[in-house]
This record gives sequence, C-alpha cells and structure tokens, in this order.
Amino acid sequence: MRHGDVAYFDAEGRPVPPDDVSLTPDGVRQAEAARDLLREARLDRVLASGLPRTMETAGLVAPGAAVEVWPELQEIKGARLSSIPPDELEEAFVHAFRGVVPLEKRFLGGETVGALFDRVLPALDRLLADEGWDTALAVLHGGVNRAILSYALTGDRVFLGHFEQAPGCVNVLDVGDEWIVRAVNVAPLDPLHATTRLTTMERYWSEYRRER
Repeated sequence: MRHGDVAYFDAEGRPVPPDDVSLTPDGVRQAEAARDLLREARLDRVLASGLPRTMETAGLVAPGAAVEVWPELQEIKGARLSSIPPDELEEAFVHAFRGVVPLEKRFLGGETVGALFDRVLPALDRLLADEGWDTALAVLHGGVNRAILSYALTGDRVFLGHFEQAPGCVNVLDVGDEWIVRAVNVAPLDPLHATTRLTTMERYWSEYRRER
C-alpha cells in the first residue's frame, strides 16, 4: 500500500523536507480505513521504507506488528526544486509519471527511474527468496509502488506511469511461479475516487503554486 496523506508544502506553498513529513489528519483516517479493510488478513510480515510517513501508516494499519525497515524501498528522490528552471517546473510535476517513463528520466531533476529499479528489484528478489511467509504488507510510496506494479505486469524494467496511487491506497498481488495483479489503487475511504480527478502530482503542483 501507499502511505497516508502528507503535506509536502506549507501554507505558503514552500517545500518542507520530504523525508521528515508526518501524516495529516486525512492521512491518519486513510490508514485507519486501510486497517479496517485488512482486518481479516493474516499478515506474516509488515515492511516499511523507514521514512516517518510509512512507519506511521504501518503502525496504524498493523498495530502491534514488528515493522521491518527496508530503506532501499524509499521513494524516488527529487532534487531541490530551486534547481529546476521555473518554466520547466509545471512539466516536471504534472508529467512526472506519464505513459511509459524512460529509465533515464529524472524525477523532479533527481534520481532516475532506472536507479529506482536498481534498488527496488533486488529488494523484491530478497523478499521472494524467503519462503517463510505467506502474506506480507509493504507500506511504501507512489513511485516505488508503480515500479513494483509495472514489473509485476511486464516482468521487465518498464515503468508504467499511469498507475495512480492515491494516499492510503491498497494494491493486492499474488506471486508464485508468476505475478498475478488482483487489485490496484483501492482507496478504502473513496473506492470510486470521486473526491478529486487530480492525479497526485497534479495536486502537488497546485499546492506548490498556491501562493505564487
């Protein structure tokens, strides 16, 4: 699943350190709704990336579970927004995840999609090599989840950007001899995604430019 809602910009639209943000009240409600959705699931393992937003979400969704920290599954890293020319910022935000994203594309001027795969896929292999579990919950990030879903469908390093990942959404995948994608972007509080038609990155762009 993806962590619950956070705020990457303050009330004036100024960026805050993304590695430090905590869940908003909406994010807490989303995590609690995911907990209710998964109540009947027997979770043998609970993984999180180690960033506060995933650790908080995991603690709410699976209270009492020992959360394993997998830092290689942290979100794709952007550069400082001040390093992106102002006339390129909207394109960088809104089109960050569109279509089949080239491996050499940099997310907000930072880490490439290829570098994301370089750390996510070995982590997946390590998880799947352990036969001592049946059902695991991984509380991760929008970009990381897109990489995993894309790999599950294609079996290759192909990044399908149109997998929207709403805050607090749940994805369901089976893996044995092959991957089976059973559900994608299930938002327990808003199953029809009726509250907004903005993508996550479109929303972030609107928040960034709010006071500009």
